[in-house]
Amino acid sequence: MTALENKTKGNWKNIRGKLKAKYGELTDNDLAYTEGQEDQLIGRLQKRLGQSQDELKRTIDKL
Repeated sequence: MTALENKTKGNWKNIRGKLKAKYGELTDNDLAYTEGQEDQLIGRLQKRLGQSQDELKRTIDKL
């Protein structure tokens, strides 16, 4: 299990709120998360925010 999977598994509602506050352009669809589909979530966020996978993972880890 990756660090992102560990973090998202138990705290997704909290992380989601912080991401929406930091990036107001994110929609509920952008932030839709299903356990085991972290790569799809990161892909949507990459498209929307124009950040690399590593940048996004670091951002989520800091939240």
